[in-house]
Amino acid sequence: MKVRVEEDACVASGMCAYLAPEVFDQRDDDGVVVVLQEAPGEDQHEAVWDAVRNCPAQVLSLADADDPAEG
Repeated sequence: MKVRVEEDACVASGMCAYLAPEVFDQRDDDGVVVVLQEAPGEDQHEAVWDAVRNCPAQVLSLADADDPAEG
């Protein structure tokens, strides 16, 4: 699992940081999402999926970390 984010479209709701605080945070100046762990461990996968599903702007996505095309 590899986390992707479209920062330009983030609405700074903070849902991701609330649901997966070990993986996401927010910038202090504008609240835009910051990815703390681009490839979170399996113990974080459920929380990350919740964050992706609940992002109001749908700016979070996941890629297969083992796919070389995803680099």
